This record gives sequence, C-alpha cells and structure tokens, in this order.
Amino acid sequence: MRNSNLLFVLTLSFVLASCSYNSGRYQQAHDSTPTRLPTQAELRDPIPRFEPKSRGGNKKQYQVRGKSYQVLDSAHNFVQTGIASWYGNKFHGHLTSNGEIYDMYAMSAAHKNLPLPTYVRVTNLTNQKSVIVRVNDRGPFHQSRVIDLSYSAAYKLGMLKTGTAQVKIEAITQFDQQLDTQKITKQNTQNENKQAVKPSAKTQSAIYIQVFATRNAEVAENTATALASLYQQNVIFPENNGVYRVQMGPFDEQFDTSELVSTLKRSGYDSAYRRKILH
Repeated sequence: MRNSNLLFVLTLSFVLASCSYNSGRYQQAHDSTPTRLPTQAELRDPIPRFEPKSRGGNKKQYQVRGKSYQVLDSAHNFVQTGIASWYGNKFHGHLTSNGEIYDMYAMSAAHKNLPLPTYVRVTNLTNQKSVIVRVNDRGPFHQSRVIDLSYSAAYKLGMLKTGTAQVKIEAITQFDQQLDTQKITKQNTQNENKQAVKPSAKTQSAIYIQVFATRNAEVAENTATALASLYQQNVIFPENNGVYRVQMGPFDEQFDTSELVSTLKRSGYDSAYRRKILH
C-alpha cells in the first residue's frame, strides 16, 4: 500500500510538470490557474506571417530526460492529431525556448518538433472549436501529449475544465503577403526594437530596475525586447566587460518601483532590484 501511494505521488508530480523540464528556476512547484479570464483582445487569433527561424530553440536534435527529439526543417504540410494540454501561472513571465517571455494570455503554444516560430491552427475535435497559435516554446514532454497551449488558447478551445483535449494541429505556411515583403518588415521591426532598447546618452543619474545579468548577448536582447512588450516599459541591456545587464527604466526618483520589482521576482527574476545609475 505504501509503495502504491508513493507511485501515485511520483506519477502526479510528473504529470504536473507540463512543458518544463527545469523547474528549479520557477517559483511555483506546480502549475496553477490564473485568477482572471482572458479579455476579448487577448482572445484574438494572431495573424500568421512569415518569420525567420529564431536563433534559440531550433537545434536540430535535443534531449530531455534522456530522450532525444528532432526539430523539423520545415512545417510545410505538417498535420498531427493527439492530446493537447495547457500551461499557466508557473511559467508566466519566464523565458520560452526561443528566448521570448511566456505570456499565458497570449495565443501561443509549445511543441516538441515544429520549427520556432510556427503558426498552427488547433481544432478541438470534441466541440470543433479552433484557434490559431504561434508556437514559440518546446514541450510538452509528457509522452501522451502533442502540444501545450497557453491559457487563453485553452480557454478559447473550451478545454479548461477537462485540462486536456483531443486536437488536430495544422501548420500554416501560406501567407497573404509576399515572403520578401514579410522579411523586410521583420528586419525593420527588429532594427526598431534594437534601437528602442538601447540606452540613450545621459549625463545625470536615473533610477532603473536591474532585472538580471548575463554574458549571452542574444538572451539579453531577446529578454529586453520581450520585457518591454510585456510590461510596457523601456528596457535596456548595456554591456560592460562582457556582461549584459538587463535594466528597466528610467524612472523618476519619486516613482515607487517596489510593486514592479515584486512582480519581476514572482516571475522568476529573483535578483531584480532598484538601483541608481549615473550616465
């Protein structure tokens, strides 16, 4: 009886692991349901468009828990049926496999094999409801599941009560506009983002929130861009001696940053703190 109870606990823990296989950086031990429902704006399907493969998350072959997975060269003609699950609070605000920030209210998903990013149509085969999501993460690494959906996507598919659903996944690789035009648009957007997050020259002190530091320039840039979008704040990533410090601000000295710092800490950035920087 004791062995049976132990087996049940271990099995339950494995099931609740969802798409993550490195839970040490997450504040919550298990995933949980958000405290509010998605807004109508958050339930809008993204418009599929051409995007080049991200630098992160597209290694041809990778391993999780000793099992190898292959990343497809292309999503063209990709169709799959299987069980979908969803992930929420535990992963909200943390990095996805391609270096973005997971937003449980965005229409996104995790998949083990599709190139990142890929737009897919997911249809709940029980009620025939469909959503379009942008795959930007890896998972779920549960043997019987084929895709992990964001909270908003799962809500729109009507699968929150059951937690899982039998779905059909269809990759979207044909777009309304020409690919060359989309490439130019993407390049211009990236250039604008880089300019937006680079620090401007100043000769006075300013208040910032230092989120974290890294030696990986790509991680710093991707995180800065994602944080700027998620929190609607200016985010910079100045480099000094090979270390990139992701910093949010500047804020007025009288501005109370405590709530924002607490939010960042709850999202996994334990080292976030308020600091004055001289320019």
